[in-house]
Amino acid sequence: MFTGIVTDIGRIIELEQQGDLRARIATGYDISGIDIGASIACDGVCLTVIALGEQPEPWFDVQISAETVSKTNLDAWKVDKRLNLERALKVGDELGGHIVSGHVDGVAEVVAVRDEGDSTRVTLRAPEALAKFIAPKGSVALNGTSLTVNEVEGRDFGINFIPHTKEVTTWGGVAVGDRVNLEIDTLARYVARLQDWA
Repeated sequence: MFTGIVTDIGRIIELEQQGDLRARIATGYDISGIDIGASIACDGVCLTVIALGEQPEPWFDVQISAETVSKTNLDAWKVDKRLNLERALKVGDELGGHIVSGHVDGVAEVVAVRDEGDSTRVTLRAPEALAKFIAPKGSVALNGTSLTVNEVEGRDFGINFIPHTKEVTTWGGVAVGDRVNLEIDTLARYVARLQDWA
């Protein structure tokens, strides 16, 4: 489990197709505190660490199944791409965002970006099947970042990024046309399921 509070910006330094996709990600984390088999959310996708190293800079490897690639934006990963990283939640950690599983539900598209003062307002378009789970003032995880929805109109929804968020995540470089990993709020999922049974 994760909180959607990004704690490092990683960078892809190698990609290799070996049946599954294998990625090597440079990180600012102290890798001596990461175990093989640990879970790290990479742009919101929960991935398992399969190797670690320190040369020429600290890195970890993850293996990504074809199923995961098909449900996320990982098909567009390239060497030097920057990624939002978060290590798994430990008992007793502060829950600063919201409960995030790292299981991406689909891919949203950025359809508008505009500056509002020092902040940036971004409009995204959700897949049709997921739009009903997104509500004003509700939570979503976008590329692993816990965010509050400002407004919703049909499949489109708006997010406001303050300067701090743009500095400590990859959202400072957002552009129209970007494909974004979307995880809906777990609570919204269960409320919708209960309504189906009502």
